[in-house]
Amino acid sequence: MASPRTVTVVALSVALGLFFVFMGTIKLTPRLSKDAYNEMKRAYKSYVRALPLLKKMGINSILLRKSIGALEVACGIVMTLVPGRPKDVANFFLLLLVLAVLFFHQLVGDPLKRYAHALVFGILLTCRLLIARKPEDRSSEKKSSPPGNAGGATASNAGNTEEQPTLYEKAPQGKMKLS
Repeated sequence: MASPRTVTVVALSVALGLFFVFMGTIKLTPRLSKDAYNEMKRAYKSYVRALPLLKKMGINSILLRKSIGALEVACGIVMTLVPGRPKDVANFFLLLLVLAVLFFHQLVGDPLKRYAHALVFGILLTCRLLIARKPEDRSSEKKSSPPGNAGGATASNAGNTEEQPTLYEKAPQGKMKLS
């Protein structure tokens, strides 16, 4: 049986991955929604106009939109299908993209309703990354029986619900003397 933490990380990964594949595809092609595609084109033109540094670097609205869209699709696929560390890397890149998009929305003065989804998905990406990177909780694992008690609980320790100290807790704390 999978732990609740694992179920949460998998569910967030799949949901976020599919969302970013969808949003990236809208930025790349009008096949899913012609209106949304045209709105993306208009928005990215305003972003490039508001940030002249992009023009100086040779980045036009088409290149910016297609680059962000391709990165969203690629990271979304990794978040949905690839296990392990690459999922966390994709999560990190998507979080950076969301921050950039939030910056662009603020730069052009968009109202909150235009970028509320970016805030929500940025928070979800942050939560997923924090949950995935949190070390496993040792206290939820099955408790091992104390040494010398191979058969289970005896009358003397049946009421004792104290946990056995972990190796870290047994280690001496403070300064170590090296000679």
